[in-house]
Amino acid sequence: MLFTAIIPYNVHYENTKVFEERTFVKERYYLVREDILPDAVLKTMQVKQLLEAGDAKTVHEGVEQVGLSRSAFYKYKDGIHLIHQLERERIVTISLDLEHESGMLSKVLGVVAIQGANVLTINQSIPLQGRANVVISVEISHLNEELGDLLDGLKEISGVKRALIVGQG
Repeated sequence: MLFTAIIPYNVHYENTKVFEERTFVKERYYLVREDILPDAVLKTMQVKQLLEAGDAKTVHEGVEQVGLSRSAFYKYKDGIHLIHQLERERIVTISLDLEHESGMLSKVLGVVAIQGANVLTINQSIPLQGRANVVISVEISHLNEELGDLLDGLKEISGVKRALIVGQG
């Protein structure tokens, strides 16, 4: 079966303690033909399709069927998607590391609302060492701009130490 995949180039950020300056590199995507992808990436897509179709009940079953290690599956699973799936999937999960300050989550939710997205779920950890992890699921079908612009807007909030997309579906 032939498919075309979009492979993300990882988001990186630096936090320099001397200046407390953060530099974010935008996430970049590449349109890649299937025949030049490494076997591990292709097999990861096969496992995702087996799980979606119900032909494999667990990741362990799926990776055994296609001959892939679980670690390779988990390494690539969030980085490969069929193009038609990306167009259809309008829910994203965003992970953020926030400084423990009053009103910080409110600022994040304000940016999400201004961009036209709708928050579906919020999970927040207890702050440790002055930071809390927040994971939000957001419906983005009515987004005013591109998804990358939403992520950039979140990263620009003072007190947001990290913001990245961890899932789509």
